[in-house]
Amino acid sequence: MKRTSSVLLLACITAFLAGTGPALATLGQKYDSVARDRRALAATQKSVSKTAAYTIQELSLESTTVREYINASGIVFAIAWNGMIHPDFDTILGAYANEYWTAKRAAERRHGRKSLRIVTQRMVVETWGHMRDLQGRAYLPAMLPEGVNIDEIR
Repeated sequence: MKRTSSVLLLACITAFLAGTGPALATLGQKYDSVARDRRALAATQKSVSKTAAYTIQELSLESTTVREYINASGIVFAIAWNGMIHPDFDTILGAYANEYWTAKRAAERRHGRKSLRIVTQRMVVETWGHMRDLQGRAYLPAMLPEGVNIDEIR
């Protein structure tokens, strides 16, 4: 029993120190936050692609791929991800995190829910998927470039 308790305690400490997983850019902040976070987390840049309305920077971590959507003003207006874990919402949502957590606590809980859509006055956060294939996106509707369809953010 004593050995089992020690193993359990060690597992809990490891999980606490590991956190919920790495995150990258911060929603609503300038593009330079992407590069700063990428260096700090030793993320690998997979690709950069441009459309007429925005730039997508795709970064890879050990267990998650994150795509950061940057408008012509250099602001991160959306973040999408897929992988084994969701990114740390406090980090990626930055100044919008409290708004998200408040709205999430107020949301109706449904048993067996496989997806979640949280909408506040300033942002939208959607998550879906299943174990080992978690996906989601967070975006600021007011900052979407003109003519951009939300389905492009994935």
